[in-house]
Amino acid sequence: MKPTKKELLKDVVQHIDICKIDAVPLIDAMREMSFSSRDTASAADILQLMIKDTDCTNWLTLAGSTSAGGCMQVYVDMVRFNMIDCVVATGASIIDMDFFEALGYKHYKGTPFIDDSLLRKNYIDRIYDTYIDEEELQDCDRTIKEVADSLEARPYSSREFIWELGKWLTLHSKKKNSLVQTCYEHQVPIFVPAFSDCSAGFGLVMHQVERMKEGKPYLTIDSVADFRELTEIKLKAKTSGLFMIGGGVPKNFAQDTVVCAECMGIDVPMHQYAVQITVADVRDGACSSSTLKEASSWGKVNTVYEQMVYAEATTVVPLMVGYAYHKGDWKNRKKFEWAKLYV
Repeated sequence: MKPTKKELLKDVVQHIDICKIDAVPLIDAMREMSFSSRDTASAADILQLMIKDTDCTNWLTLAGSTSAGGCMQVYVDMVRFNMIDCVVATGASIIDMDFFEALGYKHYKGTPFIDDSLLRKNYIDRIYDTYIDEEELQDCDRTIKEVADSLEARPYSSREFIWELGKWLTLHSKKKNSLVQTCYEHQVPIFVPAFSDCSAGFGLVMHQVERMKEGKPYLTIDSVADFRELTEIKLKAKTSGLFMIGGGVPKNFAQDTVVCAECMGIDVPMHQYAVQITVADVRDGACSSSTLKEASSWGKVNTVYEQMVYAEATTVVPLMVGYAYHKGDWKNRKKFEWAKLYV
């Protein structure tokens, strides 16, 4: 007997709560070990330096599916506890996972050892061992369209459109502590440089097609404005640190702000602190695998305080951020509130 959709979507992914688990003794012990354990402790120390440096603007970059996999609350807490001042992410991380859950939907524990044609028949999407209800995801698409329909028809940066989503969630969210809404409430801008590559893209296409049929103007996303706006933060911030989950467009987009400033004829320092957590291989020259030392050759990252951690992110991110939370230095950190830069 093949399982029903209800049976397949019965075990909800629980997002880890770093506030309840003191990671300090574990990170301190790992610092005296070797291999990835020592690298993880070193990365946690650099995150601490970023938090304690009173002039440092901290950027979180997100790629991959760690939000769906149980780290969603970790990223919310980084904003809530003033560890992070700016987010650069994939559309999937922000819309398909976070905004999706803000609408009241869930991610479910599944298995990679299943007939995917069975999942397709049940309208279930799979991210390795995690399931998503495709019908609910399509409702997310339609919600994006509805928000777009309600706005002035003109070009928006992704940061500007996501800001409108945060405002919308303050009135309509079923889950109140999403990353999108939390960033809106804490004046932390979110950038998604490849915004159409997610549920938002489907919603905006539906918005544009309908408006075109009606002979009306429509909303567009201006990715160049994203680059310019993010570079403006780098210009104002001077000192900056990157905490990067995975690689991809978010990683390169954030790093490239230094080069962009240079192209504008303005000299700014490289990102002074950098941590990247990845499983990508450095040898193929692609797959977002370039190391932070390699980024230094492009003038993007200073190598004094940098650490690559070769690990699957859901295994080490809660430890690093939990360490920072329980050390408590975030309590003495000023708020930059970079979203006010665009008012």
